[in-house]
Amino acid sequence: MIDLHTHSTRSDGTDAPADLLAQAAQAGLTTLAITDHDTTAGWDEAAEAAQRHGVALVRGAELSTRHRGRSVHLLAYLFDPADTALAEEMRRMREDRVPRLRRIVEHMQDDGFAVTWEDVLAQVQEGAALGRPHLADALVAAGIATDRNEVFNRWLHNGSAYYEPHYAVDTAQAVALVRAAGGVPVVAHPFATKRQRALGADDVAALVEAGLVGIEAEHRDHDDDGRAFARQLAARHDLVVTGSSDFHGDGKDNRLGENTTTPESFERIVATASGVTPVLG
Repeated sequence: MIDLHTHSTRSDGTDAPADLLAQAAQAGLTTLAITDHDTTAGWDEAAEAAQRHGVALVRGAELSTRHRGRSVHLLAYLFDPADTALAEEMRRMREDRVPRLRRIVEHMQDDGFAVTWEDVLAQVQEGAALGRPHLADALVAAGIATDRNEVFNRWLHNGSAYYEPHYAVDTAQAVALVRAAGGVPVVAHPFATKRQRALGADDVAALVEAGLVGIEAEHRDHDDDGRAFARQLAARHDLVVTGSSDFHGDGKDNRLGENTTTPESFERIVATASGVTPVLG
């Protein structure tokens, strides 16, 4: 069982990297990717835990990008974290999350929400990449909402009055940066229309031209048509097809291993990478 999209407390997950590997072992997974948003901060802890729990680790990240005016999440696997160009873009994306989140908090305060910046920071693990889920956790802790899902459905979705843009690198540029760093770029949940505007066939073709390697087809936010379309485009462009849980711990309903990647697809990813290798458990 291979799950190639999960998050730890180094971004917006609720489990520390080591705990995430322990849960993966308990769930019967053989291979797990940690793909925290715009950061590699959990890689070392996860690598040690992978060997301890007997689960192969794929080190990665989920990059915040923008393509033709729409938000696109790009999974980057097995890249060299010391690559200067990619590391600089990831730093810019992380740092811009802070003023962006401050603006959202101030807007909500203006509308009477009893939440402070200090309340948000209290939800953030040391060294974590800050994001909207931490504000959601603060609202839950204050008794304003019952869980993250309610907060995002009501107030923090991309079409809400509280949405604030943030810096995001162009998707095609991000694809090229990941490839240059020896990594493998796979577009995440491209047809999850509840969270973003879906990509079209021409969008995917443009990203393939930039060096896109794969497409995440099996994801809980894809309906049957979205999964079928992803596989159709994969066949057209010879893309690797992946399936993943997008696990966030208690932050979302997603469960480890609820969607998985085939060994054949995983082997193609490893064969394409030249940045770092999987950590064998």
